[in-house]
Amino acid sequence: MKYLIIFFSFLMSFTPANETQEWGKTGHRVVGDIAQHYLTDDAAEAIHQILDGESLAIASTWMDEIRSDPSYDYTADWHWVTIPGNMSYAQTEKNPNGDLIKAIRTITKKLKSGDLSPKKEAEHLKMLIHLVGDIHMPLHVGTGNDRGGNEVEVRWFWDSSNLHRVWDSGMIDESKLSYTELSKSVNNISEDQIKELQSSNVLDWARESMKLRDEVYDLPDDKNINYEYMYHNWDIVEKRLLQAGIRLAGVLNEIYS
Repeated sequence: MKYLIIFFSFLMSFTPANETQEWGKTGHRVVGDIAQHYLTDDAAEAIHQILDGESLAIASTWMDEIRSDPSYDYTADWHWVTIPGNMSYAQTEKNPNGDLIKAIRTITKKLKSGDLSPKKEAEHLKMLIHLVGDIHMPLHVGTGNDRGGNEVEVRWFWDSSNLHRVWDSGMIDESKLSYTELSKSVNNISEDQIKELQSSNVLDWARESMKLRDEVYDLPDDKNINYEYMYHNWDIVEKRLLQAGIRLAGVLNEIYS
């Protein structure tokens, strides 16, 4: 019963289109744009054909755009996973509709199989691009207590908001950078760092998001956050966007090279 309460409350938090977009359009496009720079020639050519010339940056938001289509309702719970702080993913009671970790694993396996129709392959590829971004946003690996921060009401630069929205798009929007500008500003990384990031797996990515939650939830008593909060956390936003882009490229190279 406790799991069902958490499940349905979290599900409702991701239903309204104006409530959350998981990194927002700009964040997801940053991840896709970074990944585009690290594709092998073979992977880049294969993906160009599959997406009919659409870039990873533009394809990255498709999974949010299909929310209004009931035929894709089965993907609604794939954007998040609940792992309480004292548990591992293996120890959690699994969402019967799937979750973020399972979705990334399953979609990757299906793309590797080569058995998908052209339409399904394009859709699965767009999903993977999006979900690798999602798992790097700390509040998409939730505690199960507050709908991924949606129930944590804050004043963000003196306007009503919630913690999830601040991390989803608030800080990125406040930077006043386009996705290409933000991508260029964070895309500074050595070959050794690339290899290290791409040697990790989806469980590592989730654990990293979990470790960041203490910083994410470090709020003043009055919940008024603005310049100081952004100053202390902007490096996390940049780091997670970069990590997501590099790792997305690694997964796609593994599939298509």
